[in-house]
Amino acid sequence: MIFNKEAETMSRDTLESLQLKRLQDVVTRVYNKVPYYRAKMDDAGVSPTDIKTLADIQKLPFTTKEDLRKNYPFGLFTVPMDEVVRVHASSGTTGKPTVVGYTKADIKLWAELMARTLSCGGATSKDMIQNAYGYGLFTGGLGAHYGAEALGATVIPISGGQTKRQITLMQDFGSTVLLSTPSYALNIAEAMAEMGVDPKKLPLKIGIFGAEPWSEKMREELEKQLDIKAIDIYGLSEIIGPGVAAECIEEQKGLHIFEDHFLPEIVDKDTFEPLPVGEAGELVFTTLTKEAFPVIRYRTKDISRLIDTPCSCGRTFRRMPKITGRTDDMLIIRGVNVFPSQIEHVLMGVEGVEPHYQIIVDRKGNMDTMEVLVEVSENIFSDEIKQLERLNKTIQAEIKDLIGSNCKISLVEPKTIARSEGKAVRVIDKRKI
Repeated sequence: MIFNKEAETMSRDTLESLQLKRLQDVVTRVYNKVPYYRAKMDDAGVSPTDIKTLADIQKLPFTTKEDLRKNYPFGLFTVPMDEVVRVHASSGTTGKPTVVGYTKADIKLWAELMARTLSCGGATSKDMIQNAYGYGLFTGGLGAHYGAEALGATVIPISGGQTKRQITLMQDFGSTVLLSTPSYALNIAEAMAEMGVDPKKLPLKIGIFGAEPWSEKMREELEKQLDIKAIDIYGLSEIIGPGVAAECIEEQKGLHIFEDHFLPEIVDKDTFEPLPVGEAGELVFTTLTKEAFPVIRYRTKDISRLIDTPCSCGRTFRRMPKITGRTDDMLIIRGVNVFPSQIEHVLMGVEGVEPHYQIIVDRKGNMDTMEVLVEVSENIFSDEIKQLERLNKTIQAEIKDLIGSNCKISLVEPKTIARSEGKAVRVIDKRKI
């Protein structure tokens, strides 16, 4: 089912005409209402009247997370605070939190975009949706909640945590759709096994997962352990929250970007020059319709590419593949670029390995070291030492093929690595760099 058929299936010409008008409007608005944006545009020698085509977006300066922090908390808002009905914020673990605001119209728009997202994933008004995204300052919980209500579904607003209770409610309420991070869904699957709950006997049929990168191998694991169809969604607080792009259940060949509200670009991660459709680079978004907190050419630091071939589901928006990594969580180990998602892909392909791991990076002298903690299944861990040694060598060889150098593999007992109720902590970097 397509939630908003008129918008999601419009022709490319119609879409680009709409995008240009909305781009011109938002650039004019931020120039007139936000001194920081005006100063940046003046420094770049560009004014709103220079935006005559969609390609002219390249004349505009980028916005980064640092710009948001410099204007903490409300310096980039384009409306007075008495028109802002809600604020959300990031955790601020790497500096001041980034704060985003919403008008009533923004909330209504966000609800529609999340309804589109859930509909893409196969959810309908007849579903019982268990929302295990965190509620609060994090955008995931409330964004998904409003979207599920706009879809007309029944929402269970349980938030994250209380894992055993999550499973009990699935049984008692007959949840058909689970919303959570993929790592927390694995946590739920593990708890089900401990409780002796057979997922095949539950009505649960779809999992709609986002908020962290996850591999195709993890998708296979989630679908096997929970007996569901696992759908990937994408969003980030600075753009609107969840609801920027979503896989369709029909094809699952990339995430449809809601281009009538978000204008995507792919730029070279080093030179920041625009790249053609099909080439991988850093994903950049301009919000076209947000009132309280529009952003211009926001550098997401997520690595992806654009796909413009038609999708059989009927949606005409461009798509993007699953995020393969980020420019800022990319590890550089002895000169080699390594993404945690690549390590995950290797591990998920090794029999006997559980879908829980942690990468520890350190520096001994002038040499970087990488250790991968890998949980193994109960039967493997209790097996003879030679079996563990063989498994260790297999993983080591697979990762060496990936990054071109050796790293230490530490096989650990089941349930040794701390479980997450939200985003998993995959990397611990101890280097003083």
